[in-house]
Amino acid sequence: MKRIGVYTSGGDAPGMNACVRAVVRAGLYNGCEMVGIQHGYEGMIEGKFVDLDARAVANIIQRGGTILRTARSERSSGTFSTCTTPESVRASSSRSSTSAVMCF
Repeated sequence: MKRIGVYTSGGDAPGMNACVRAVVRAGLYNGCEMVGIQHGYEGMIEGKFVDLDARAVANIIQRGGTILRTARSERSSGTFSTCTTPESVRASSSRSSTSAVMCF
């Protein structure tokens, strides 16, 4: 089974929960296991992962912010990078045992 990690990074913006919900529901529909990475890059670095199922994303569209609690990270610009290179994506994927990582 494929496992997909989802996280939000930077500042909050309207519609972030709707995006998270849509990606999680699409992934579940296609037989993927969905994982939320809390607190943006910082959560990826520190391993703050939570399983996401249909119940976890129910009734979140009307809530402000993001259920994954975005955060800015000073460490994201250092050796970890900002997930812009294939190596950094592979490194973050291996931390959460995911097949892919999606950022909003």
